[in-house]
Amino acid sequence: MSAGGPGPEAEFTPEAIEAARVLFAAECRFVWAAATVDQLPPIGLPEVAFAGRSNVGKSSLVNALTGRKTLARTSNTPGRTQELIFFDLGGRLQLVDLPGYGYAKVSKTKVQLWTDTLFAYLRGRTSLQRVNLLIDSRHGLKDSDLQAMDLFDRAALSYQVVLTKADKPKSPELAAVMEQTAAALAKRPAAHPVIRPTSSLTGAGIPELRAELARFAV
Repeated sequence: MSAGGPGPEAEFTPEAIEAARVLFAAECRFVWAAATVDQLPPIGLPEVAFAGRSNVGKSSLVNALTGRKTLARTSNTPGRTQELIFFDLGGRLQLVDLPGYGYAKVSKTKVQLWTDTLFAYLRGRTSLQRVNLLIDSRHGLKDSDLQAMDLFDRAALSYQVVLTKADKPKSPELAAVMEQTAAALAKRPAAHPVIRPTSSLTGAGIPELRAELARFAV
């Protein structure tokens, strides 16, 4: 839902929710990994990407969306995913797990390489339709998230905030985070205004996010 806006039931019909469920239940297979711009795969299917701080729950969210437990790698060690990971969803959509950011225990050279690769991907990837920017609902926006948003804005790429672990904070705390995030997004030219709270543990918000992303499938 958006802060102060209509709930998910006003956004998607039951048919759209079911069609998205069927899409994300299709075969989803790893197809490519890229650590540098030169290693990016050829442009093909429409792509939706997932970005966020290390350990924000990106892999868990991808697994929840596709109804699998081991599709995307999960780790208790921040910064483990250091490549762009591409998954083919039923031959209709490509899911891209981007390297986590905001983890300090790597060299500045490595961080710069990730940043350069990511910006080149964001700016030049004509098949990329949407970036899902994952924010931990317990903490809200951090400085590294704002820096990522600067990157997306410079690339003129549409991105949408997805709150993860929304089952953890109490309702007033979650509402406050959503309000603060909405205020920050209002100043961002490339930001989608709708904020999606989700929980990979309980499944809350997952059907609506599927329906949102299914719009980009061929």
